[in-house]
Amino acid sequence: MQNFARNEVTLGYVQKMSENIRSSYSIAPGQFRSYNIKRGLRNSDGTGVLAGVTNIGSVQGYMMLDGDPIPMPGKLYYRGLDISDIIQSHVKKNIFGFEEVCYLLLIGKLPTEEEMNAFNCVIAEARKMPEGFNENILFKAPNQSIMNKLATGVMSLYSYDDRPDDTSPENVLRQSIELIARLPIIVLNAYNIKRHYYDNDSLYLHMPKPELSIAENILRMLRDDKKYTPEEAHLLDLMLTLHAEHGGGNNSTFTCRVLTSTGTDTYATITGAINALKGPLHGGANTKVMQMFKNIKENVQNLDDDNELRDYLVKILSGEANDGSGKIYGLGHAVYTESDPRNLLLKEYARDLAFKNGAGEDFALMERIEKIGKELLNEKLKDRKTVCANVDMYSGIIYKMLGIPEEMFTPLFAIARVSGWCAHRLEELISGGKIIRPGYKAVMHKTAYVPMEERS
Repeated sequence: MQNFARNEVTLGYVQKMSENIRSSYSIAPGQFRSYNIKRGLRNSDGTGVLAGVTNIGSVQGYMMLDGDPIPMPGKLYYRGLDISDIIQSHVKKNIFGFEEVCYLLLIGKLPTEEEMNAFNCVIAEARKMPEGFNENILFKAPNQSIMNKLATGVMSLYSYDDRPDDTSPENVLRQSIELIARLPIIVLNAYNIKRHYYDNDSLYLHMPKPELSIAENILRMLRDDKKYTPEEAHLLDLMLTLHAEHGGGNNSTFTCRVLTSTGTDTYATITGAINALKGPLHGGANTKVMQMFKNIKENVQNLDDDNELRDYLVKILSGEANDGSGKIYGLGHAVYTESDPRNLLLKEYARDLAFKNGAGEDFALMERIEKIGKELLNEKLKDRKTVCANVDMYSGIIYKMLGIPEEMFTPLFAIARVSGWCAHRLEELISGGKIIRPGYKAVMHKTAYVPMEERS
């Protein structure tokens, strides 16, 4: 791909203005405290500010006792069903269950066998992309960021819809099913096109097969030879199921609900959610975990020595190592305290396959990073917060062992989460009714307007 020329005049001007920008936009921390502003919409005790109610997903990480949050093992519910029970049922029956979860989230109940078969047929039919979409949207201006190209692709679907602005529940349900079916196609084609134009690899665009699950089709379309094992496909299906929904308060879902409350169309709404998910503090966190993991492997001489590993994690926490952020990525969560149920399920069902696929040493090392890192963080925070490993800690290793490149980690998250986003959009449309518009306290000093000739 061509190198893009930078506008030197603009760059020079921006450099000159940098000091003004920093001073004009800086707000002292004391301003937030003096007005009792709940930054990040978090209360002082770490709990979330209530912004609504939902029947779709429930994230439980603590219980309240006499007004104080008490740590507890984490629980995640989809429409009132424990995610652990859902996963165990899928594993016991040896089925691909992500589509069942999409039905559960969208329709609000578990499907019968007949309803499930009908839904799968509709998904298979909806995978057919509009005529000219690949050529006009994906091939033109290929992008190194698959997430940005996904956002572009979803926004462009507006142009191929004969009822894009119809916000009736029936039409939004139709659009939601099409998005669940089409996001994997957009992501896989965008990735393969990127790989061709930026990495000089051969271009393969494999067509999805209607009889295959979403997880199977993802692996089939990702790999040049279209081959995968049933164990690999079931593990990816597990990943998709665990990422499908996480309550109304997570950043991308809340973005979806805020945009829905304005009355805008489905494509603009889901594009906004995708862009929110892209951030490294949200859906991009699993990539940060893998970058940290690589840094640890490069800088700890004896990876079998817990003391040496602990010393390096102390450096990471103090901002002296890795990216200087002072964070051990993969540890800590806004809601979960003692445990993240998604992380526990991933470890339970991925460990054997990790050792079978040659990723056992990495998996074992990550478990030791988790154990030592939790000890260090809990010691640092003392009684202020209990820290557990979150779903991002192991998801990167699992994707890597499935042969999935890093730039695909967050797009796969989006493929899974779109079902939850669409369910929350429908709930907001049907039960919301008011634009979401919080307040901001203005703290600037009022000044008189000075004519230009009098300014210094």
